[in-house]
Amino acid sequence: MRPVFSFDLEQKSYRLQSRVWLPRPLGEVFEFFSTAHNLEILTPKLLHFQIETPSPIVMQKGLLIDYSLRLHGISLRWRSEISAWEPPYRFVDRQVHGPYRLWHHEHRFEERDGGTVCLDDIHYRVLGGAIVHRLFVKPDLTKIFEYRHAMMLELFGAPVGVSVA
Repeated sequence: MRPVFSFDLEQKSYRLQSRVWLPRPLGEVFEFFSTAHNLEILTPKLLHFQIETPSPIVMQKGLLIDYSLRLHGISLRWRSEISAWEPPYRFVDRQVHGPYRLWHHEHRFEERDGGTVCLDDIHYRVLGGAIVHRLFVKPDLTKIFEYRHAMMLELFGAPVGVSVA
């Protein structure tokens, strides 16, 4: 499923919602996401994304993770906090420092139809408002999440294009 974007008037933030079905058990899928370095696998190479926090990284509530990446030729640093950790069903990362004015990303995992549905629900605010969102942020996030879904389907063995709406 392509990411769905909306604007949340109450929170004055953008919202990205996305989901993909994987033909693997919930525990196996969550275990993959509980390894922080696997985010590097799910991120397009053109972003030069790297986790800077030394290994081993033990995922838990309160954990801070530092990243570096390059976007449109600009080097960026990002720090996120795991603000909720509820294996194997849910975790939340929120930006502490980085390119967004707000980034709150909830990852949920649900058993369904003999596999696992991975749901992403992100609330975010951008510098520059609607024009920057329309010209840069929305197209970039669309590409990133399409790549992420393709990699997840490849890694977990589903044929490309199979997803749950």
